[in-house]
Amino acid sequence: MLFCLDVGNSQTFGGVYDGEQLLFTFRRTSNARASSDESGIFFRTVLRENDVDPAAVKRVAICSVVPDAVHSLRNCFLKYFRVEPFLLRPGVKTGLKIRYRNPLEVGADKIANAMGAVGRYPRQDLIIVDFGTATTLCAVSAEAEYLGGIITPGVQTSMAALDARTAKLPTVEICKPASVLGRSTVESIQSGLYYGTLATVRTLAGAITEEQFGGRPATLVGTGGFGRLFQNEKLFDAFLPELPLMGLRRAVEMPAA
Repeated sequence: MLFCLDVGNSQTFGGVYDGEQLLFTFRRTSNARASSDESGIFFRTVLRENDVDPAAVKRVAICSVVPDAVHSLRNCFLKYFRVEPFLLRPGVKTGLKIRYRNPLEVGADKIANAMGAVGRYPRQDLIIVDFGTATTLCAVSAEAEYLGGIITPGVQTSMAALDARTAKLPTVEICKPASVLGRSTVESIQSGLYYGTLATVRTLAGAITEEQFGGRPATLVGTGGFGRLFQNEKLFDAFLPELPLMGLRRAVEMPAA
């Protein structure tokens, strides 16, 4: 079995594959200070609670945007699973042509998302929207060229900024409000967060389509923890919360050069 981990700034998203079948997924709060023992015990417990024997895990794949977490996680899997984890990082074969000026700057999570999307939708122009700590958009051509991306503050990050930088605005539940125009402070903030993000993504996706794909329709794939908020907005062609795990599995199985 293959144990996959996508380590983000706010959450760690994981899952276990048995061949091509994704058996289950889980999320936990990211903690770069967690010891290898804390992580090892947690992961083994998660496996057992989902009726998977930890001894059945023979491979581990990790992508991380939190460098401080990698050392502890590697030791965790060496000690508790007797497995040297695969780390998706610069220099690893991906099958993508990276068009960044400096390919080393592309986040491992973005590469995992792109690999997952290309595997699911081969030979298609793609726009990938990831709703996490940041809301990001990435463009991948039908020739598997990673063309570049856009990074904007995520929904929760925007809420935290309002809370930290204003004296009277409260923290609110992040949800779709009943109407665009709020009739209370809470509703007004919720509307700004929700419809502001929705409008931003739609506008940026349209701009990418025109600029990079000459107006040709691109397949828009959504992922990330806050993406479910927008599932009913006809924003995505597909919403795949497991997208980074799909990319990690593909990276592990990529034949050596």
